[in-house]
Amino acid sequence: MLHQLTLKQIRKFILILAVFLLVGGSGWWLRGRWEARQVGSGQAKIVNYTNDQKEIDFGLFWQVWRKLEEKYLERASLDKKKMFYGAIQGLTASLGDPYTVFLPPKENKETKENLNGSFEGVGIQLGFNEQEQLVVIAPLKGMPAEELGVRAGDLVLHIKDETKGFDEDLVGLSLPGAVEKIRGPKGTKVSLTLLHEGESQPYTIEIVRETIVVPSVEIDFVDDGKVAHLKLLRFGDLTAEQWEKAVNEIIAQRRNLKGMILDVRGNPGGYLKGSITFASEFLAKGTVVKQEDYRGEVETYSVNRKGRLLDIPLVVLIDRGSASASEILAGALHDQGRAKLVGTRSFGKGTIQEAEDLGDGAGLHITTAKWLTPNGEWVNKKGLKPDFEVQNDPKNPDEDEQLQKAIELLTSNN
Repeated sequence: MLHQLTLKQIRKFILILAVFLLVGGSGWWLRGRWEARQVGSGQAKIVNYTNDQKEIDFGLFWQVWRKLEEKYLERASLDKKKMFYGAIQGLTASLGDPYTVFLPPKENKETKENLNGSFEGVGIQLGFNEQEQLVVIAPLKGMPAEELGVRAGDLVLHIKDETKGFDEDLVGLSLPGAVEKIRGPKGTKVSLTLLHEGESQPYTIEIVRETIVVPSVEIDFVDDGKVAHLKLLRFGDLTAEQWEKAVNEIIAQRRNLKGMILDVRGNPGGYLKGSITFASEFLAKGTVVKQEDYRGEVETYSVNRKGRLLDIPLVVLIDRGSASASEILAGALHDQGRAKLVGTRSFGKGTIQEAEDLGDGAGLHITTAKWLTPNGEWVNKKGLKPDFEVQNDPKNPDEDEQLQKAIELLTSNN
């Protein structure tokens, strides 16, 4: 139950980072039991004892550090703090997990701003596919990237930014590293080379960066007002307030409604607690999500409040851009028999990250657990399979066949 969660657990959230377009610690970057020993040369040998008592000699690290200070040609350009942060970034990158990252103060601040719903950039949400390639999870509706034809699933290959002096491939970069290069002040230009999913020829676009304001919830009524269409676009700091307003509108129109569509297409996720709270709006009881942590312990999160939309017929729309927390929500409603899924396979991000604030404004996102649907399915790298697979035609963006199928399911038997 959510009200039983510890403060630490509540701070857990699912990242795409689905994320948006977006690494200082005044304390030492490797914590544990440290010991300095004098060796024959008079140099300090720094040894860390790990939990299994095996020694790791950090003398090599200091040897490289000193050599750079002594012999690097452009000595005036040595930035020790940048080197320090880069070393920690390398530590997290060595795990091969694109979602476990160290964030220096600037990037950490930007990540928090993203969850608040406002930043400057091109308007795309980034993640990694099953081949660990950088991809667009979803372009933000009405933002510059979408207007220039960027689609969910596009590979992001190359960036050119004359103002920043970038002209390089984005292959192999961490998520924060790619975000840092793509984001920038409003009014500046950046060129991106991308590849549509399923195609062989890349395309290049020049985008003027804008202030990106991302709403969390949108509500409208379709099919002559007989169906409520609630779009849950993200899970962030302001989502709960906007959700309440939308639900109030639905309740006010309840007598005229034949059903409701919960649309999580293009929703990259966010806070884990949001998926539990919103699932509880539609479920009277039962499991929402199971979490298996790094100790192998499984914790079950169940409905945590009395919902107000328990009996309204429901269809959930998903697509390639639905990730993490939105997959938890859709998976719970599907496994509990509350809703049918319409659209295409979701993104498939089945891990949970814990956000830690470190010294000097830096942060650490670390993968601590995986989540499972109520039926025990781990959707990582494969996504949720819809009950009714419907593919919209990207060449006809005004024709929403997925939405029409959802309306049909809600109204055909009424």
